[in-house]
Amino acid sequence: MALEQIKAQIALLLEEMVNQPEDAHEVHERVREKLIEFRALGMPLPQDLVELEQMLDQAGY
Repeated sequence: MALEQIKAQIALLLEEMVNQPEDAHEVHERVREKLIEFRALGMPLPQDLVELEQMLDQAGY
């Protein structure tokens, strides 16, 4: 999957997390899966995605 597609999917998941906070844990897991895909491409994560991952982890999702 292309890098831009993964980034777009992550953006959609974040929008879903904002619009449906009751499903935040499930969305967090889906974001983690996308970040794993991103890493599987052998590319480093952009800093904003690294920070996002850290914020989600700290929030306890």
